[in-house]
Amino acid sequence: MEITTYSPDKGRLVTVQVQYTSANTTWFEEDDPEGVYSITDIDGDLLIQEPGYHTPLLIQGLSRAAINHSRDKARELINLNK
Repeated sequence: MEITTYSPDKGRLVTVQVQYTSANTTWFEEDDPEGVYSITDIDGDLLIQEPGYHTPLLIQGLSRAAINHSRDKARELINLNK
């Protein structure tokens, strides 16, 4: 599936191909509207999605393992890149 995401490294929106599977995605409960919905590994980059209609964030050079699959660390990355 093709999605549009924001890349802070490039400073603009980019289009990426992503396949969401249990092997490359960690999903979280939607109990926190300011939380993180999912984190996905895409070709050596990390895609972070918030609940609702927020534009996903693409962090280059990171993975789910690098942030220990942590929702809190993903939220920190979002806050750093706003």
